[in-house]
Amino acid sequence: MSVSIEVVDDPARSCAALMVGAALRNGQIVLTGGSTPRAAYAGFVDAVRTVGIDLGATTFWIGDERCVDPDDERSNWRMISESLLDGLGDDNRPAAAHRMRGELGPDAGAEEYERLLRAAGPPRFDLLLLGVGPDGHCASLFPNRPALAERRRMVVGVPEAGLEPFVPRISFTLPALTSARRIVFLATGESKAAAVARAFGPGARPDPAVPASLAAMEAAQVTVLLDAAAASALPHGGRR
Repeated sequence: MSVSIEVVDDPARSCAALMVGAALRNGQIVLTGGSTPRAAYAGFVDAVRTVGIDLGATTFWIGDERCVDPDDERSNWRMISESLLDGLGDDNRPAAAHRMRGELGPDAGAEEYERLLRAAGPPRFDLLLLGVGPDGHCASLFPNRPALAERRRMVVGVPEAGLEPFVPRISFTLPALTSARRIVFLATGESKAAAVARAFGPGARPDPAVPASLAAMEAAQVTVLLDAAAASALPHGGRR
C-alpha cells in the first residue's frame, strides 16, 4: 500500500492528466460521478482533441451508479456521457464504455455488471477514480454497511443510500476497487476536509466507519488529489 497526497490548485486538471496517461497506454479506466470528476472529464476531452490521442484501445467502466433511468439527472452515466463521451464525438470512440443499468434495480443491475466484468477477464483496471463523501464513503459503499464486508463479488446492489440522493445504488465492492493498479481519490471543498483527514491523515487506520480508508489501505497505489480546502484538516494543510 502506497498513499500519496497531492494538494494542487486544480485537482480536476491533475486527474485529467492521469487519465491521458492511462489512455496512452490503452488502459482500462474506471469512472466515477461528481462535480470534480465532471471537470476532469471535460479536461480529458480537451487534451485528447488537442494532442490527438487515439482511444480505440481504451475501455471505460463505472464504479457505481444510482438506480434511475440513464437520462435521469441523478444518473452518473448521464453526467459521464455529457461531459466525456459526447465530447469525444463519433470519430474517436473508446473500444468500449460499459455503463451499469441502474434502471434494472440494485440486485439485477449488480448481477448483470458482475457477469460483464467476469466475461472480460475480469479486467485489471489501470486507473480507478473515486470521490470521497463528507461521511467518508467511496463509490456507493457507505459507512458500516453490509456491502463493506463483501469479498467474493465484484459488484453489489445497495438498497439504501447513506446520503442524498436517497435512491438504491449499484457499486463495486472493495475487492473490485482495490484490484486496480492505481486508485485516484478526488476531493475538493471544506465539507470533505474532516473525511479526508480520517481516511488519509497521519495515523489513519482501516475503519468501516470511513470506507475510503478501507480502499486506501488495501490498494497497491493510491493518489489523493485535493484542493487546499479539502486538505485543511491535515497537518500543514497536507503540504510537505
